[in-house]
Amino acid sequence: MTNQTAPPKMRVLVIYNSKSGNGTNTVLQCAEVLQSLGCEVVLRELGEGASLAEQTADIADFDRLIAAGGDGTVSSVAYAVRYKNVPLLAYPAGTANLIALNLGMPDSPDALAEVLLQGHAVRVDLGELDVGGEQCGFAMLAGTGADAQMIRESEELKPRFGAMAYIMSALKQLNPHKTTFSMVVDGVPRSAEGIGVMVANFGKANYGLPISDAISPSDGRLTVIVLKAGNVFRLIPNLIDSLRSKLNLGDPVFGGNGSIETFDAREISIDAAEPFPLQYDGELHQQTTPFTARVLPGAIRFLTPVQKTELTT
Repeated sequence: MTNQTAPPKMRVLVIYNSKSGNGTNTVLQCAEVLQSLGCEVVLRELGEGASLAEQTADIADFDRLIAAGGDGTVSSVAYAVRYKNVPLLAYPAGTANLIALNLGMPDSPDALAEVLLQGHAVRVDLGELDVGGEQCGFAMLAGTGADAQMIRESEELKPRFGAMAYIMSALKQLNPHKTTFSMVVDGVPRSAEGIGVMVANFGKANYGLPISDAISPSDGRLTVIVLKAGNVFRLIPNLIDSLRSKLNLGDPVFGGNGSIETFDAREISIDAAEPFPLQYDGELHQQTTPFTARVLPGAIRFLTPVQKTELTT
């Protein structure tokens, strides 16, 4: 049990997805802890007749916000309240919970309540996806090609294998389809052949493995990763070098094997020679390529127990 007490009249809005994580969402327990400590807690469940815009329309009346669910739930709530300046707690209640992992969040209701009451927040960027004139937000990453196909194939495995489903579906990508991607990066055209393109804001993937070197969620830029490898196993040397960099083990062993290409962008438009699937924060988009991703600098204040410098992964 936390030793914290709530400031007078602290109002907390909880938006939760009861379907995330196969019913393992503990946010109601966290809400009870907060109420016992003097908070006024308002609970709103996703999918109960009101849109997310309607559920967050009165966000200015609250001191804290909790988004409980998977990464898609957290990023959707974050995007809905972008630039509203209300600290948001990414409550890990989904399968992978990569946003919470990158923010260094604990996983028990008591510990999460304490993070909320301590009130330490860092301002970070969000990504905005524009597909066919419709916008949505992402906090972790968006991607097309092999990345989105992995998400698609993991759906039926998640109820049984949890986060391991993503690894299992990645290993199925032995011979993913390769195409030519046409891109416009901050106004400059470029092209590349590969099996996929990811646009990342945070840097840690499942089990804390680094996606690439030194991705920062607060530098006003997105990191674009073009997957050029013919299959997932050719990406292993890049993973090893990223781990060595993260652990300060010296210079890269492989020095780049041409399997990936990375660069930064504030806005990037991506098209493919043929329609490729698209995902954002683990959610499959109904539409396919083309799409545009842009950074929204400092759009959200995430509650976290760690310092901002520790979010650079």
